Amino acid sequence: MRADQSGLFHAPVRVRFSHCDPAGIVYFPRWFDLLNGVVEDWFTERLGLDYQGFHQTRGISLGYGHAEADFLRPGFWNDRLDVFVRVARIGGASLDLAVTGFRGEAPVIAARLVIVTTSLTERRAIPLPDDLRAAAERDRDAHPHASGDTP
Repeated sequence: MRADQSGLFHAPVRVRFSHCDPAGIVYFPRWFDLLNGVVEDWFTERLGLDYQGFHQTRGISLGYGHAEADFLRPGFWNDRLDVFVRVARIGGASLDLAVTGFRGEAPVIAARLVIVTTSLTERRAIPLPDDLRAAAERDRDAHPHASGDTP
């Protein structure tokens, strides 16, 4: 339920023509593009970290080791969605996020995205940087009762 997302970071998302198939419905792989944009905003606006800087300055990839989604209702061209991010788990080299999108009160998508921090030079997983771990822990601990389960 949308009420369960109270206090979580959320970003408004507008579905564009480029996200849709010829029927005007969000093409399933484009959902992951939309959700990644919200994750980038979450880094900047909630965690206070430079997402682009991880890649370009620090040489740390924030790629996905796992991504899954339940498409609860179709998304349509020109939809206005509210997408919420919850820290589900913090691992040694990974960050597990529950991401849920709503059109009004209706759930549209519930996804799980597992970010794995990877050295761009060594091409292997590396421990979560201390600043990312601390920021993710603060965000997780600030919303211990928020639900990211499929509505």
